[in-house]
Order: sequence, then C-alpha cells, then structure tokens
Amino acid sequence: MRILFIYPNLHAQIGFNYGVAYLSAVLRQNGHVTRLLNVNESLGYPLDVKRIIRDVKTFSPDLVGFSVVSNQLQYALEIAKSVRDHTSAPFVCGGIHPTMAPHEVLETSLFDYACVGEGEEALLDLVNALEKHEDTAAIKNIWSRRNGRIVENRVRPFLSLESLPPKDYEIFDFQKMIEAKDGWVGVMTSRGCPFRCTYCFNHRLVDIYHNDIGLPPARLKYVRHHPIHEVISELEYLLEHYKGIRMFIFDDDLFTSDRDYIHEFCGSYGKRIPIPFVCNAHVKMFDDAIARSLEKAGCRIVKFGLESGSERVRREILNRPMTDEEIANAFKAAHESELHTSAFVMIGLPDESRDELFATLDLLAAVQPGRFRWSIFFPYPGTVAHEIAREKGLIDFEKMEHLSNFTEESCLDFGEPHNLLIDKLNVAFPWFVNGRTGLPSSPIYRELVSEIERMDRKTWESAKGTIRATDREISAFLTQADKFHYAIRYNEFMGVRSDWFDQ
Repeated sequence: MRILFIYPNLHAQIGFNYGVAYLSAVLRQNGHVTRLLNVNESLGYPLDVKRIIRDVKTFSPDLVGFSVVSNQLQYALEIAKSVRDHTSAPFVCGGIHPTMAPHEVLETSLFDYACVGEGEEALLDLVNALEKHEDTAAIKNIWSRRNGRIVENRVRPFLSLESLPPKDYEIFDFQKMIEAKDGWVGVMTSRGCPFRCTYCFNHRLVDIYHNDIGLPPARLKYVRHHPIHEVISELEYLLEHYKGIRMFIFDDDLFTSDRDYIHEFCGSYGKRIPIPFVCNAHVKMFDDAIARSLEKAGCRIVKFGLESGSERVRREILNRPMTDEEIANAFKAAHESELHTSAFVMIGLPDESRDELFATLDLLAAVQPGRFRWSIFFPYPGTVAHEIAREKGLIDFEKMEHLSNFTEESCLDFGEPHNLLIDKLNVAFPWFVNGRTGLPSSPIYRELVSEIERMDRKTWESAKGTIRATDREISAFLTQADKFHYAIRYNEFMGVRSDWFDQ
C-alpha cells in the first residue's frame, strides 16, 4: 500500500511530527510505502492547493492520512476538501484533535476514518485490512463513517515503546528542518505525563483509555520511557547523518518524571553525546540532585511550566497545585547549578482577575528566569479548561475557529478593558516584567508601561506596531550600559535575560 501523510503546520513554529515519524516507520517496516507533505511556509511548502493536488496525483496514494492539532483543523479541512475529488483513496484523520473530537471530524464528511489515541498499531491494522479488502469496521482506535452514521470503536492498551522501530527521519526533509531551526533538534525519551492540568490533552487521553479499557489510570501505564540505550543510539545516528546540530531539545511533557531514569540517562549522555540539551521539568519533580545531574550531562536550559502567578488560578482553574515557594526553590536549585532557566506562562485565562494577571508578572520578576515564554490561553476542545471557559460564556467560537496559533490573540471575550490589557501584555510582555524587577533598568520600563496602560484602543492600535523596534533600541542602549533587563529575542513571544544574549 502507498500511504500519503499530510501535516498542516501553518503560521506556527516549525514542529517535528513524532507521530508521523513513528507511523511511517511502522508502515515501512511492514512493507508499505510512505510519503509526507509537510505543509509549512517556513520549509518552502506553503498552503498551495494546486501544488498539493499535483503532489497527491503524482504519488497516487492508496490511503491519505492527515495529522491534525486543533489550531490547524481549518487548514486540514481546506486541503481535504480540495484534494477529495482528485483521488479515490480513503482519508484518515489522526492526531490530538480527532482524539479529542472524533465526531466533529467525521461529521465533516471529508474523512472516512478517525484515529483516536495512539495510532501505530491501529493504522497498520487499517492499512493491512484495506490492502486485503477486509472489513475495517471493528479496528480498535479507528472510528469510521458508514452509511451516514459513525461507527465507534474502543481503544487498545497503550503500546510498549520498546516495540517501536526507530523513527523515520527520511520522510521529512530533515536537514532543511535543522537549518530552519538553527540547529535545534527535538527528541523524546518518553510518552505521557503524570499530571492532569486542565488545559492539556493528557488528562482527557487518560480518561478515554480508562473508560474503554476499564483499568484505573495508575494501571494504564500511560507514562512510558524509551530504553536509554535506544535514545542514545538515536542521538548518535542523528549526529552521524545530519549536519549543523548544535542543541538537542527533549520534548517530553515531563523529562524529570522518573528520578532513577534521569540520573542513569544523564550519566550515559555525558559520556557519549557532545551536544548540549534542553529539557522540560516540573517544580514538584526537581531538586538539587537532579539539577546537578543535568548540569554534568551538558544540559543548557531547563524549562518549567508556571502558567500563572496566582496560586488560586493554578489550583482552581489549571489544576496545577504548586506554591510560590516550590516554584522559587526549583529555580534556585537550577540557578545554583548554573542552568539557564525558562518559564512558560499564559495570559487571558478564564476567571483570571487583573490582579492575578499582574501576579504572573510579579512571579517572573521575583524568580528571574533566564528567559520566559508567554502565550495566550486557548481552550482546546475536549479539555476541562475548555468546559470552564464555555460554562462562563467566555468563548468567541467564530473567532476560535479561525485562530491558527495561541500567540497572536485570544478567542475569549472578557469585555473591552480586559481584552485591551491582554493585547497590550501580549505585545510588550517583557516591559511589564522589567518594570517590576526593582533593578536599575526598571524605572525606564515603568515609564513605558505607564504610557501603554493609559492608551485607549485607537491609540494602542497605532502604537503597538512600534513596540518591537523600540524594544531593540532600548535593549541595545541598556546592554551597552551593562544594565540587566529582559528583551524580546528569538521569536515574538519570548523574553530573554540580557546576560544570555552573547551566549
């Protein structure tokens, strides 16, 4: 069988699709032929429907597989609608959005199948059944549309990661991706997360498997690790076959979830891999010993999800019950081991007051991470946070449908004063943090922030296009004067500490 994957990743950061890499590897291992259309304007493949149709016809697939996240659904639907009349191949839609909303996907009538949950074994079963002209109605994890009705199937248990073949990097133009991302390459050592944050898909995925399989969440074995020797071998393969790799990014939801695994992994990494790395941690699963292991292995940046500076919002809205003290201790441990830190925060959260929004700025000013990255809350369908926002009547569903990312604007409507504040913060976020640090550069930023806060909507719309250029000018002046500050660097939603610029 010939399987064509289509991955819309438009107007967003370049993402390596781990799911497609494994799906393709499994299919190829079993004698099938695969190809990928990686639709991303930064990789030289914009949303050009004529080109996509031409490539589909040239490959002549027996099955077309779409990999879709919620923000990219609009593009997936546009592509599927355009391609549908140019191939007789059935369409299957997989990824986190069809897992969360399989009915919605199939009710479009553009897809014949939806894959719910992990798809390596399920897609292989579907492909084999189609090749043999067998019935596909009862394949676990695969929902289908037949005679105007949707056929639902339960999921199978989570697979063992040891059973998977090495990822298929060849299906991507991987060298181009490395160059486009300035040598930063993503890898994963595990799947799953032990936490149940309301805005994340993990809690919903666990619920689906719990309900279908009947095992309590603790026995589902959702959090799984790849064998350490396999991960190290993969890194060595990448360094041998591709040029320009200068940083590995461990994209695990939580890299530090297993203390014993981390210490052993860091020991092997430090001996065999000469490239620094970045990883995700959780303040409740981080201490001096882990920080030392990471530093000795070559960790350059450790990233923490804080999301809000309000303990109430973290506890009641986000289900992240961690204290300010725990956060401060984690950053202290990282900094004492000379690890550069990164903090993730969100603005525009449901039921977040103005004071709580500013508490996020105060928290960043207090712990002073090496960098911070902000995003606007997006209510992903199927999550508890989506239900919270919906029940409070905050979601502008029409606007939500057309947002392709969570960095430009909010699809929640809080009323004009709060909407305007969120927009101002989103554009000039580091200025607000700088003004609260109490450092020598703070008075400059406090004056700028006061001016911004006084602006009405019309004045702000005229001024906000100048913020990024002004930020560069002020940062250059302060850097020359050797005054500590945060400035917008690397992308438009990241503030970076000035002592990191030269590094």
